Amino acid sequence: MHGTFIIVPVMHQQRSEARLSPSGDTEDIEGRESIEDIVLRLAPRLAYFAGVARTEHVTRAAQEMQVPQSTLSRAMVRLEQDLGVDLFARRGRTVSLTHAGRTFHASVERALAEIERAADEVRADADPATGKVAFGFLHTMGAETVPGLLQAFRAEHPRVRFSLVQNYGEAMIERLRAGELDLCLTSPVPDAPDLVARRLDEQKLRLVVPADHRLAARKRIRLAEAADETFVTLEPGYGMRRITDDLCKEAGFKPRIAFEGEEAETLRGLVAAGLGVALLPPPAVPRPGVVELTVTAPRAAREIGVAWLEGHPDTPPVAAFKKFLLSRRGNLLTS
Repeated sequence: MHGTFIIVPVMHQQRSEARLSPSGDTEDIEGRESIEDIVLRLAPRLAYFAGVARTEHVTRAAQEMQVPQSTLSRAMVRLEQDLGVDLFARRGRTVSLTHAGRTFHASVERALAEIERAADEVRADADPATGKVAFGFLHTMGAETVPGLLQAFRAEHPRVRFSLVQNYGEAMIERLRAGELDLCLTSPVPDAPDLVARRLDEQKLRLVVPADHRLAARKRIRLAEAADETFVTLEPGYGMRRITDDLCKEAGFKPRIAFEGEEAETLRGLVAAGLGVALLPPPAVPRPGVVELTVTAPRAAREIGVAWLEGHPDTPPVAAFKKFLLSRRGNLLTS
């Protein structure tokens, strides 16, 4: 749906293109400019305008900004021509803002302040000593593994800041692709042309059964022995759900699923309540009411890896944390 364009006549000189003030539409229309074109044309002169507006003196503003006075004067004339309004009332080299100039100046100052704030923020995030890392990881690694990793890293980099995101694997990969994360620990280790992934460790999985279950007296089990059991699993899209489905298929059966959840510890609670069995990684703290059995066949384990976006430049703190994670290959998980 097209917005309304208001044609504003040029007061200072005749120009071939029409003036416009688009209200909501950014499409190019023949003979008119898009918002993007207008911004690109005006933006280089906004800081000059703010300097002249603050001093109300072209020579003084030119000295403060260290630009030739002639350059500044031409920029102000061109800005007024582009806008189609007088921003200044001129008395020699002294100027004063018109009503339109005061309105424009207030908005320009806010815009420049926001740009300055954004520049300060990105510089701070890239600072080698105090910068920020956006780091994602699986829910099952949040209680013990990740806190231990951060503690070890900050022993050498005590002022680096972290933005931490817990999610399931596919969601974190999407956030990597969107540029919202710098790195993520995930499982399975992704294999995609736009990502770089490195295997860091392997975590054995266990069949978790209620404490009063017929298999609870066992220490080891072949997964096929649980073919007739009701399973509780993570929802589709979670790496552990895919691994559970694949292992059960390898064992010769399709799991009968009663409950699907988002947290491994919630599933352990369901198992403790006698609502099913589950394939899960070891808990950070033993959970009462369940028994965890070693699965001897098929081999039940998941690979943990770190992933990042191919070709994405690293800030110094991200590069340092990536190097740290890669140095923990084979020793990532807390025993």
